[in-house]
Amino acid sequence: MIEVAQDGDLWTVTINRPDKANSLTGVMLEELAEAFEAAQAARCVILTGRGKVFSAGADLDEARAGLAVSPLWERLSTAIAALPGLSVAALNGTLAGGSMGMALACDVRLAVPGSKFFYPVMKLGYLPQPSDPGRLAALVGPARAKLMLMGGQKIPVEEALAFGLVDRIVEPDALMDTAWDICADTLAAKPEIAAGIKGMCS
Repeated sequence: MIEVAQDGDLWTVTINRPDKANSLTGVMLEELAEAFEAAQAARCVILTGRGKVFSAGADLDEARAGLAVSPLWERLSTAIAALPGLSVAALNGTLAGGSMGMALACDVRLAVPGSKFFYPVMKLGYLPQPSDPGRLAALVGPARAKLMLMGGQKIPVEEALAFGLVDRIVEPDALMDTAWDICADTLAAKPEIAAGIKGMCS
């Protein structure tokens, strides 16, 4: 249910469980972490999903059984953040719950019209994964991070763009082309220059 495609130095990682809103099982989460750990030599990585929802977060049955607090979430976001190349989240729809962490760890976030963003972790009785609040606050500011994490607000994509949570709104049929276009200059650059620029932006 996790697809990994390599085209030279460009990797594409796709969540493929659209019948379950791309909710993640423990096996899928481990596969995602392994994919991004294996992609550390890639120049660019695009993260996306199949269907109308990027990811609804943890599979509900597995969340109740302990997946909601699994260290796999942090392992995944750590691997994404460690990529020396450019990472682009091409969000094909709504993003919810623990899946927010993998998008927050990416360098650039694209989203389609109609997407919503919410992270109802407090209502479910859990703390967010350790790095998520800091990354969220760095993008949208502390008050807006609390609006989402403590206020439980669903943020529509237009508001997410204004907040800085997403960088562009892109029509579904142009989503992947836009992600590839954003990767083009990094793929053409010397790896050490691209990694140097990324480090300077951190």
